[in-house]
Amino acid sequence: MSIKLSVVSQDPLRTASDVIVIGVPEGATTKEGILAKLEEALGPVVSAAVKREDFKGKKDQTLDLQRGDAGASRVLLIGLGKATVTDVEVRLLAAKGARFALGAKAESLTIALPEGVAHAARAAAEGAVLGSYRFTKFLTGDRIPKTSLAQVTLTTTGRVSKADRDGAALGQKVGESVCIARDLINTPPNELYPEKLAKAAEDVAKANGLECKIFDKAQLTKRGMKLILAVGQGSARDPRLVHLTYKPAKPAKKKLVFVGKGLTFDSGGLCIKPAQGMEEMKGDMGGAANVVALMAAVAATKPAVEVHGIIGSAENMPDGNAYRPGDVFGSLDGKTVEIINTDAEGRLVLADCLAYARALEPDLILDNATLTGACVVALGPTVSGYFANREELAEQFRKAAKAAGESTWQLPLVEELREGLKSDWADIKHTADRWGGSITAALFLREFVGDRPWIHVDIAGPSLANKPYGIYPKGGTGHGVLTFLRLIEELS
Repeated sequence: MSIKLSVVSQDPLRTASDVIVIGVPEGATTKEGILAKLEEALGPVVSAAVKREDFKGKKDQTLDLQRGDAGASRVLLIGLGKATVTDVEVRLLAAKGARFALGAKAESLTIALPEGVAHAARAAAEGAVLGSYRFTKFLTGDRIPKTSLAQVTLTTTGRVSKADRDGAALGQKVGESVCIARDLINTPPNELYPEKLAKAAEDVAKANGLECKIFDKAQLTKRGMKLILAVGQGSARDPRLVHLTYKPAKPAKKKLVFVGKGLTFDSGGLCIKPAQGMEEMKGDMGGAANVVALMAAVAATKPAVEVHGIIGSAENMPDGNAYRPGDVFGSLDGKTVEIINTDAEGRLVLADCLAYARALEPDLILDNATLTGACVVALGPTVSGYFANREELAEQFRKAAKAAGESTWQLPLVEELREGLKSDWADIKHTADRWGGSITAALFLREFVGDRPWIHVDIAGPSLANKPYGIYPKGGTGHGVLTFLRLIEELS
């Protein structure tokens, strides 16, 4: 159910919402500013609670105030810290408030927009949608939540402009687009396999006026996409390649391609994974899910550039027809590849997708994938690693991620490690030694992009979360979509 969202010029304490969320800068006191206004409205309960909880508005501090009058039943204060408040802080404030409202079984929520933030309405709308997300598709009976957050009111002390209303409406669409990725990642693998993932992408395309092409096994075979076919040959479910296209109303000056790994389940193939944790491999299509979500967001924001979304989807299973260590396959690029570890399947699927993307002659190729455990070892579960074959691209991506509030870190393309990909029997091996595993994976992918500007983003850590944090829920997060969208907006 979509949230009813509005922007009004009103004192937040005068709204009749179940929960009111107000951001408090660090150093605020009950003698002046927002806390003084709360003291005036709610009485000495504010001073008592502030003193008891030692609430000073530090970043991530919260204070839950109960109200006994006919207005909102609860007022949640969230510390904004000392830093200058930007879109990132507003989005986070709204997401935390919406998550709190869900826990409080609230049906209505008011969020006070911090003053002086240019795009506060859009950021708050994004955060409210992202924070109120939950995946209930497979719950029945008493497990179905009895209440849901139906109404969100954004309040401002100034005049509400058309830009504010349009920004909030756009923010809601962007937030809902990110939630498409979350839904896909959270869907179990018996319900979401390559054919179904392709159908989901097609449905998003139809709903948003995008072009959509889907290549089945016969078409993949005809085109020579032997690496995607190799990964999927051990499964009863045939692989798919999906190509989504957005074209602006006026001729575009740039063409951008976003590629996503879509392993709807990864057992590891013959190099089978241990049972513990294998259930999380339903999320090995996080990169593809991000691309579907991104294309929905692109359709909403309507940038002045041409954007393509490409998904390579397969299921990696260990039946008698499964590909083996020691096999050699050709590729769409023409290179032959020696298979070393069947559990390093994602880079094979991406290789054919990147060669396909390169043929579009774009100004940028960006791939994202839940690619390596090595990246999680290096950066932890909340940070994605990225590589670029041009330093100016790396800097553009860094700025986009910072502006989107998503945690990323650049990793190097260490040329000395390329030696480990040399094969005695084929043009290249698809894995090297254990050390620097995320780097050698990136070096392998680089072989298939030619001279095109290229960024590779390894989202293996933050694509799935084992508990809620920031703007992300437990489960599929859609981490990366906001960064990619920001990059598109900057490039357009």
